[in-house]
Amino acid sequence: MEYVNLGKTGLKVSRICLGAMSYGDPAKGWNPWILPPGEGIGYIRQALELGVNFFDVADRYAEGSSEEFLGTALGQLARRDEVVIATKVGGRVGARSPSENDVGWPTTHGLSRKHIFDAVDASLRRLKTDYIDLYQIHSFDPTTPIAEMLEALHDLIKIGKVRYIGASNTAAWRMAQALYTADLKGLTRFVSIQHHYNLIAREDERDLTPLLADEGVASMPWSPLARGFLAGNRAPGGETTRAGSDPTAARLYGSPNDHAIAARVSAVAKARGVAPTQVALAWLLARPAVTIPVIGATKPHHLPDAATAVDLRLSTEELTKLEELYETRTPVSPR
Repeated sequence: MEYVNLGKTGLKVSRICLGAMSYGDPAKGWNPWILPPGEGIGYIRQALELGVNFFDVADRYAEGSSEEFLGTALGQLARRDEVVIATKVGGRVGARSPSENDVGWPTTHGLSRKHIFDAVDASLRRLKTDYIDLYQIHSFDPTTPIAEMLEALHDLIKIGKVRYIGASNTAAWRMAQALYTADLKGLTRFVSIQHHYNLIAREDERDLTPLLADEGVASMPWSPLARGFLAGNRAPGGETTRAGSDPTAARLYGSPNDHAIAARVSAVAKARGVAPTQVALAWLLARPAVTIPVIGATKPHHLPDAATAVDLRLSTEELTKLEELYETRTPVSPR
């Protein structure tokens, strides 16, 4: 496993981050494919054995039970100073689905100072830790002044509850505004951003990834395998079990061009004698601004394939084959 600095910080993280959205309490009704703690802990153990030290979750996943699972699993399998824990704030804990609209009291979600301070304490309890290494906004809250949000996050660092802050699902102009405001007011900057980026979804190359490279902000692509679409097991008209119960994937992927790109990934993989997932991840790891893809793992081969991809170097010819079919598209919200 390779380790790199997270953006311009001195924090060393593995080139692969394991996302814990797939683990938690199935009774919470979050997603039909979620694995219970007894099954999920094996993937945390496997990740640690492969050298992965970076784990990502969010407070709203599975009504908080994903955080509870991750805190318990890491408490059993690793020392706290050996691992980097990232979580997110902004959504209402208790929303039963990523696509469900947040309802209820307006103070129970968003990025106001009140909610950020309430939410961090709840996450610390669920994660069973005294501090969070990387605390990320899940998306921007247009109803809260940006300075208020940044000051609240800055104060969490000053009192020791958080070590670094990051963003997620944020437009380039919003990220630029946040960085400028932080510099102007002497507040802590975002050091990373999670964003939708893979061989099928490359719209962020227009403005976001150049900004990240210029400002030294770490890129953490989510859905690096297009929610499994680039795994090479979805022929046109066919779908995996997860795909059949994943409305988000159905909205994001599935055009004839998407299938053509997936077929090209499989062709390059076959010629190399490796799995399509390894080729898709190797392409992403070779991008100039990308630091750490956030991957999910629900089958035994998922993590070993991802770890092997870290050492896979694609040729210029292979990169061209993978990229040349891409067509610009209108970005689709993941929510």
